[in-house]
Amino acid sequence: MDAALESDAAWVARRLREADTAVAFTGAGMSTASGIPDFRGDDGIWETEFDPASFHRDRFVDDPAGFWRDRVRLQERMFPDGVEPNPGHEAISALESRGVLDAVVTQNTDGLHREAGSDRVVELHGNAAEVVCEDCGARTDAEPAFETVRAGDAPPRCEDCGGLLKPGVVLFGEHLPRVAYSEANRLAGDADVFLSLGSSLTVHPAAGLAGRAAEAGSLVVVNFDATQYDDRADRVVRGDLAAFLPEVEKRI
Repeated sequence: MDAALESDAAWVARRLREADTAVAFTGAGMSTASGIPDFRGDDGIWETEFDPASFHRDRFVDDPAGFWRDRVRLQERMFPDGVEPNPGHEAISALESRGVLDAVVTQNTDGLHREAGSDRVVELHGNAAEVVCEDCGARTDAEPAFETVRAGDAPPRCEDCGGLLKPGVVLFGEHLPRVAYSEANRLAGDADVFLSLGSSLTVHPAAGLAGRAAEAGSLVVVNFDATQYDDRADRVVRGDLAAFLPEVEKRI
């Protein structure tokens, strides 16, 4: 790690030690080191492989069978074999277990924070490993639904009531879950230090949490590319989260 990043790591560690309340907010860049592709940017899968309109709520309602066939293709592209938490996820979990971080708010649907051992995780966009029944609301493991679609039987149906199953994620055209967003908004407003990690901060309303955090306390942005909130941050770091976060954790 170069001298600039070492200085950044020491600064962030010191601010975390001084904070009464600290929150990590993570985006797609948190999981790229685990082999999960980014969605946005020139090489993102929305630009190169998939049309976001295919995963809109309206498409799900109008053409559930076609939606689900595309959803399985997207799932297989998003989560190749061997995906597991990277050292950045593990550092966040360690900081939480030591009482340095109070919570993780994530835009990611990969479940890697929980797999790494984080306890208090607010999943703003849901979890791709789950499905939910449109009729009875039952939330179950997604893999049987994927297998049903792969076998040529789309769309998958709820085993309990026969209702249409939907991926347990927020589709384009849907609102964020009210309870999850309310909790995230409160955490952003209460945080002395709010770490925005690997998020482009372009997807609203989730990105607005950074603005709320900047008003309430100290905003730290760690991302390879510039964001619209950089000028409101107390520190902007350009670095690899899988390398940077363990350095921060080591200094606390």
